[in-house]
Amino acid sequence: MKIRIQELLTQLKSYMWDDDLSHMERPQRILVFMLRVMQMLLRELLGGQLNLRAMSLVYTTLLSIVPLLAVSFSVLKGFGVHNSVEPLLLNFLEPLGPKGAEITGNVINFVDNVKVGVLGSVGFALLIYTVIALVQKIEAAFNFVWQIDHLRPLSQRISNYLSVILIGPALIFIAISFSATVMEHGWTQRLITIEPLGTLVFFAGKLIPYVLVCLAFTMIYMFIPNTVVRFRAALVGGVLAGVIWKITGWGFAAFIANSSKYAVIYSSFAILILLLIWMYLSWLILLVGSQVAFFVQFPKYMTLHRVRFVLSNRLREQLAFQIMYLVAYNHHHNRPPWDLEQLVEYLSIPGEPVHRMILVLVDAGYLVEISNEDPPVYLPLHDIDTIRLVDLLTDIRAAGESRFLSLQQLTPVQAIVQLMSGLQGACGTDLGERTLKSLVLDVDDGLEPGATPVR
Repeated sequence: MKIRIQELLTQLKSYMWDDDLSHMERPQRILVFMLRVMQMLLRELLGGQLNLRAMSLVYTTLLSIVPLLAVSFSVLKGFGVHNSVEPLLLNFLEPLGPKGAEITGNVINFVDNVKVGVLGSVGFALLIYTVIALVQKIEAAFNFVWQIDHLRPLSQRISNYLSVILIGPALIFIAISFSATVMEHGWTQRLITIEPLGTLVFFAGKLIPYVLVCLAFTMIYMFIPNTVVRFRAALVGGVLAGVIWKITGWGFAAFIANSSKYAVIYSSFAILILLLIWMYLSWLILLVGSQVAFFVQFPKYMTLHRVRFVLSNRLREQLAFQIMYLVAYNHHHNRPPWDLEQLVEYLSIPGEPVHRMILVLVDAGYLVEISNEDPPVYLPLHDIDTIRLVDLLTDIRAAGESRFLSLQQLTPVQAIVQLMSGLQGACGTDLGERTLKSLVLDVDDGLEPGATPVR
C-alpha cells in the first residue's frame, strides 16, 4: 500500500510539474495551474522565501503604520474627508473582531495626537523617510517575486513613492465615495423597488467591497514591481489574492471567536499577538498573489522549485555581444536607445540576468546609463569604431574578478597557462582589429526596439 501511494504521488508530481504550461491545452493548463498554485501556497506557508519576506514586512509595517496613517490623515484632511481613515482601518482589522475595533480606536487616537506642523523640518523629513522606507521594502519584496534584482533609480523612487503616499489615500476615498453615491442615487433606489432588479442591486452592493479589494490588489501588482506587469496577469493575481484574503479573514474571525486560550495565556499581549498574525497572513497573501501574477505572465517559470538564473560562460559572452550590438546598432542609425524592458522583451530571457550583464558592461566602461530618461536608457560610452571586439570579449571573461579572487591568485600550472594563452591568441587572431562598428555594418538587421530582425 505504501509503495502504491508513493507511485501515485510520483505520477501526480510528474503530471503537475514536468511539462511547460504553455504547451498544454487550455482546460489542462487551467487545472495544472490551479494545482501548482495550491502546492505553492502550502510550500510558502511551511517556510519559503515569501514566508520570510512577509515576516520582514510585518516588522517594517509596525514601525511605519503610524507615520503612514499620519501622512494619509493629513492628505485626507486637506480634502475634508479625514474621517474615512477609520473605516478603512476597521475594515482591514475586521477579522480581529472586537479587538480590531479596539486597535483601530487606539491607532486613530494616536494619529490624532501627531501634530505634523510642530515636528519641524527634521521631524517631518524623518516621518516621510519612515513611510518611504516601508514602500521601498514592499517594492523589494515584489521585485524578488518578479526576479528583479534592482530597485527603481533614486529620483524615480522618491517621486513614485510620494505619489503613492499622497495620491493613494485620495483615490481610495474617491472609489469608496463613488460606490456609496451610486448606491444612494435616486435611480438606484427606484431600481431596488423592482424585482428581480432589487435583489441584484442588493447583491451587487454586497460584492462592491470584494471588487474594490481585488482591484486594489491588481493595481498594486501592476505598479509596485520595477517591471512591466500585464493587466491580465495582475488581474488574475489580484482576484485570487482578494478571494483568499476574504476567506482567510472569515476563518481568522471564526478562530478568534471560538478561542479563548490566547487571552488566558498571553493576557493583555493577546491583542498584539493576534494583530501580528493577521498582518503576517495579509502580507503573505499579497505576495502569493504577486507570485501567481508572475506565473500567469511567465508560465514557463512555474516549476517545483524557484528558478535560479545562472548564466553559463557561453551564454554570458553571447548575451554581452548581443546587448552591445543592439545598443550600438540603434546609436549608429540614430534610433531611440534601448531601455531594460525593451532589451528583456527582445532577447526573450528574464530581466535579472539581462540587468546583471548590463551592469557588467557599465562597470567595464562599454555602456553608460542615461538615468534622466524615464525609464533609463543605455548608450555606448565610447565611439563604437574604437571598441574592439577582442577587448570586449576579454573584459567579459574577466568580469567579476577582484583582489580577493583573481587569476593571479591561482597557483599556475604551466600546461594550462599555455592552453589558455593559446585560446586567447586564437580569439585575437580570428577577431583581429574588428570593431563594434564593423560588426554593426556587416549585416543590416533592420532592428528596432521590440522588432524582430530580418533574417
